[in-house]
Amino acid sequence: MDLLGHYNYYVVVVLMMIGFYAVIARGNMAKKIMGLNLFQTSAFILFISAGKILGGATPILRDGVEVYSNPLPHVLILTAIVVGVATTAVGLALAVRINEAYGSIEDDLLTEVEDADEDDEGTA
Repeated sequence: MDLLGHYNYYVVVVLMMIGFYAVIARGNMAKKIMGLNLFQTSAFILFISAGKILGGATPILRDGVEVYSNPLPHVLILTAIVVGVATTAVGLALAVRINEAYGSIEDDLLTEVEDADEDDEGTA
């Protein structure tokens, strides 16, 4: 088995783990959004890699061509990229709005503000 020939799958695993780590370990919302984007990009690379067949031609009927590459994963990834960009824009807009309302996008500080608000409501 040619392990070096599948380097794109190693790239997928590394990108996926870096993105997952960023989402789990970071408290900053912008960093979490970047981690989600990195994770999403690794999934795109995985599907695109699986859709390509070595020696496969474009799916146009021609004489002498026996093996074709499937275009469906590439088309689905184009749609996923558009959805991912829109989701990222909404997430960043929410982060900006949270920053305007609370003065921070750090999870720890927002938890402290929330706890302080609950304590103020309980004593009032």
